[in-house]
Amino acid sequence: MARIATFGSGSWGTAFSLVVADAGHEVTMWARRAELCEAINTKRENTDYLPGIELPSSIRATTDPYRAASTAELVVLAVPSQTLRANLVEWSDAIEPEAVMLSLMKGVELGTLKRMSEVIAEVTGASPDRIAVLSGPNLAKEIANREPAASVVACADEAVAARIRDMIHGPAFRPYSTNDVVGCELGGAYKNVIALAVGMAVGLGFGDNATASVITRGLAETARLAIKLGADPMTLMGLAGLGDLVATCSSPLSRNRSFGEKLGQGMTVEEVTASTRQVAEGVKSCTSLLALAEKNGISAPLLSAVNAVVAGELSARNLMGVLLSREVKDERL
Repeated sequence: MARIATFGSGSWGTAFSLVVADAGHEVTMWARRAELCEAINTKRENTDYLPGIELPSSIRATTDPYRAASTAELVVLAVPSQTLRANLVEWSDAIEPEAVMLSLMKGVELGTLKRMSEVIAEVTGASPDRIAVLSGPNLAKEIANREPAASVVACADEAVAARIRDMIHGPAFRPYSTNDVVGCELGGAYKNVIALAVGMAVGLGFGDNATASVITRGLAETARLAIKLGADPMTLMGLAGLGDLVATCSSPLSRNRSFGEKLGQGMTVEEVTASTRQVAEGVKSCTSLLALAEKNGISAPLLSAVNAVVAGELSARNLMGVLLSREVKDERL
């Protein structure tokens, strides 16, 4: 049994806490609001994000980051990607000096264009063997319901990735390991933007041909950028690439697909944002991902079009027309 801390009490942070609790570990969750901690500790339920899911007694919650991180050998970070830096500045002193930090976040920071592992390294000064990421087709509600799922743990130190993999392997959750941190992070961030485009296509009433085309061309864009930045192409064909992409683009449980669907139905970004308490990471990350692609000379027409819709420069109704009217070329380019 290990001591694990989860910083973030949303649906994914809570669902992953269930995964590690089912694997036999004690988990302390950090939550900002005392009333949510009270609900978790007394009602055994995250009433805000996963109502109806019973939490075992091995999961506790606190508003105190020092209490959450005390003696924890694994610190799980599960907050919206654009808030990570500010939060980590507050938490870094509480984290044990030898603890490994595992990022569940899928985004690229606005302004700096840094991946989440890079933000963690910059803020905490941690070495690469203390920073890992988790990515894969992991819809929180299905994970919380103990439905079968798989994922990938990535760390520059393969032994650390394998140790975390073994630690979180549970009855319904099968993790794999890799040293390709770049591929896992970019696959996870980019698929959210592709899911927005798929959602728009669905909201506009288009069928499977349109959505399959968006998914496939989106994967090609992802691979171009990831490989340019040093990723292994096979990572994009695995759980952190194609697997996560299929789940996020296909399921109505996906925040990004659902957000895009509402855009396709005619709602504005502001209206959709106001209608939900969940964060659709692709809405924020499309701007930073596009800047990262442009910085590295990567053609990203789908990403560019989605960013234009989010910025209010293009209507969702015209998204497909913009993409279809582009000059035809070899599929491999």
